[in-house]
Amino acid sequence: MNIQTSPNVHLSERLRAETRKTHEGLDRFIMAADPFGSRVSFGKFLFVQDGLHRDVEALYRFKPMEEFVPGLTSRTRLAAVEQDLLDLNLPQPEYTQAPATEAFDVTDIAEALGWLYVVEGSNLGAAFLLKFAKKIGLSETFGARHLAEPSEGRAPYWRLVKAALDTTVLTPDEVSRSVAAADTAFANVRALAQQYFSN
Repeated sequence: MNIQTSPNVHLSERLRAETRKTHEGLDRFIMAADPFGSRVSFGKFLFVQDGLHRDVEALYRFKPMEEFVPGLTSRTRLAAVEQDLLDLNLPQPEYTQAPATEAFDVTDIAEALGWLYVVEGSNLGAAFLLKFAKKIGLSETFGARHLAEPSEGRAPYWRLVKAALDTTVLTPDEVSRSVAAADTAFANVRALAQQYFSN
């Protein structure tokens, strides 16, 4: 990773711009499914979250990622999602699609950063989702733990993640792989959402 990318385009902006279509399609699909209309619907949303966080758990256990986002290994939300399932007396879901870990190589920093952009970027939107969850009696301490705000705040934490993305020197090929990985991550979540909300 010794060739600087274009100084006028940060990686985070490339990721946002080039995955916009997939990202917006995912958002529209999920919100059309009304995941906060009832606890039953929210349970389906939790199944989607469990699938995503279970599949990317390897990313948080990959120690070299700590060089990019300090404390990343402690920021996994899988345990919180699992506790949310327990809070609502929901079983561990069964998945019919291939795990996300088959779609990217966690040791490939370029691909890992693409997935990180998607998973950690969801923390920003979680502020709005938490408000909806509270309307059906859930909270950061019951049923919606995984939507809780990071200790330093959502915006400061996202700035930390963006800094990791934007200061990492990647070759043009690595940038392309990072963008493709982020797009795949959004598509993977869409597949999970279709699995549960289409039933």
